[in-house]
Amino acid sequence: MNHTAQILPGAAAALAVAVSARLIEFILPVHLIGAPVLALFIGMGINWILPSLTRLEPGLVFTSKRILKAAIVLLGTSLSINTILIVGRLSLTVMFFTLVTCFGGGWIIGKMLGLNWKLSNLISTGTGICGGSAIAALAPVIEADHTDIAYALSVTFIFDMLMIILFPLMGASLGLTDIAYGLWTGTAVNDTSSVVAAGYAYSEAAGDFATMVKLVRTLAIIPTVLVFSVIAIHGRRKQRSKKVSIGSLIPWFILFFLCAALLNSLGVIPKSLTSGFRSVSRFLMVSALAAIGMKTDIRSLIQSGPRPLVHGFSISVLVVITALTVITFMENI
Repeated sequence: MNHTAQILPGAAAALAVAVSARLIEFILPVHLIGAPVLALFIGMGINWILPSLTRLEPGLVFTSKRILKAAIVLLGTSLSINTILIVGRLSLTVMFFTLVTCFGGGWIIGKMLGLNWKLSNLISTGTGICGGSAIAALAPVIEADHTDIAYALSVTFIFDMLMIILFPLMGASLGLTDIAYGLWTGTAVNDTSSVVAAGYAYSEAAGDFATMVKLVRTLAIIPTVLVFSVIAIHGRRKQRSKKVSIGSLIPWFILFFLCAALLNSLGVIPKSLTSGFRSVSRFLMVSALAAIGMKTDIRSLIQSGPRPLVHGFSISVLVVITALTVITFMENI
């Protein structure tokens, strides 16, 4: 009972910020910024104004960790392997090259810039897969610092805003067809809301195809978190001199996430429930990001300097060029 009383103030504050972010997202005439990023920024603003939030700390920690994991499990109910059959091998071919570019190039650039591996991979994951959702899914697996999470989300958001403006202009100047543009947008733009905005700014057909490609791209969360789970388990075992049980190291929420995705792929979960679970997952994720924002000191982000920004910009440019090159090559075959 006492533990619940300690958690309640911080959790309630994060939920209030999440509700505010959703309202602002709904009120905005043009959907350029989603509720997850709004919640993060509002939370960071609160931390700037009220840096001493000791009473809220237990609830913020609970929301940013436990609630975030619950949101990820629910996210699995909206992922379906069957979606691959809708879009076909075209998007998978392009995604293979963009993901290799993203993580390979991200590793090299991160080393050159001297970034810690967690921040570097969070930025690469956000750029290569699906922005905030991918960052949120990977963060607890590698036990990323909340400052790294906030910086990675901020970097991907900045370039999403640029892509929403530039992609329709570049697509028109290059004379891309609706399918080619939709494939390019779906594989190169980060966050789902940004893909939708950039896709439908070109044409309705391009927007529809870009959205489907983005759904397939979201599936890359599954192998990514599995790979990093193994890396994290190996790293934690090396750091401990005494024997520990594998059960204490395995991120069990990822297993529940995979089970949820499998059940949805098999059609066990009714579609009526899937949409509801996705909405709940999105709101819980917004709440978790609000809590992360309220725990993040903007001064610490400023002290990190411009290197993460350079990292994000470099990877984004590489992904955009790689996706366009592969699409052009495939069209000429």
